[in-house]
Amino acid sequence: MKILTIYAHPADTITNCGGTLARHAAAGDEVVALILTHGGRIHANRYAEEWRKDAPDEAVAGADLDEIVAHKKGELDRAAEIVGIRNLITLDLDDTMAVMREEVVDEVAAVIARERPEIVICDYPQNPVMTANTHTVATMTALAALGRAATHLKNLDGRAETNVRQVFFTSVPVAVTDGLSLYGVRNDLFVDITPVVGTKLAAMDCFESQGYAGLFARKLIESSNGEFGRAAGVNFAEAYSRLYNETHDLLPLTEAALRADPLTRHVEYSRIDVRASFPPP
Repeated sequence: MKILTIYAHPADTITNCGGTLARHAAAGDEVVALILTHGGRIHANRYAEEWRKDAPDEAVAGADLDEIVAHKKGELDRAAEIVGIRNLITLDLDDTMAVMREEVVDEVAAVIARERPEIVICDYPQNPVMTANTHTVATMTALAALGRAATHLKNLDGRAETNVRQVFFTSVPVAVTDGLSLYGVRNDLFVDITPVVGTKLAAMDCFESQGYAGLFARKLIESSNGEFGRAAGVNFAEAYSRLYNETHDLLPLTEAALRADPLTRHVEYSRIDVRASFPPP
């Protein structure tokens, strides 16, 4: 199986679904990551903080956009290797992109058609008209590209249509465990990343220039993946919302649901202390 992630910025793939990708890569699945922007301006802690010093390091404070982007790409390369992403594709758009553009939709559609993934993972679009949010623009671009790739005709476009089997959205801004709390808007699938939480932390530690390394990575895992884990009944999880309905031959019940003990799950999902088990570098 092939998974294609489509995100706005270099670190997004790792922070949103790095644990899931690590588990799929370990299982032998192919993982491809498409990053739309170069990330040179987003979370530029390394450079902004240097300017605040009384005697800033000129090599850092004087870095131009090419140097900043190259540094971030190096961080992304190292993180991708840790997680098991086989192929990194970067479009290097400006990371202040605020609107959908036809030519970008075409570029993304071309990647989808070339890679032909079964699964696409991207951000949950907070609001399709909220163009101040680059993550939303990236996802709306991805959805438009999926539609475009599905309409390719070999005699017109030189390639056949590409139909992705499922789209999983990450970062739904709620962590409820039932279908009624927010009128059906919820995460409806969780992946247990407890076995690879150290892998995800190591990948996040690569993004030192963003201030992600060390305590921030552990705080994010504890608060976000820990809360999703609580909802899922495991120590750490990544949460998803599915775009398409799924069809089963029989009513599905997961192995995790069969294993779960409602009486003791609150004890089981509290066993790992990430700061003790994986101390900051």
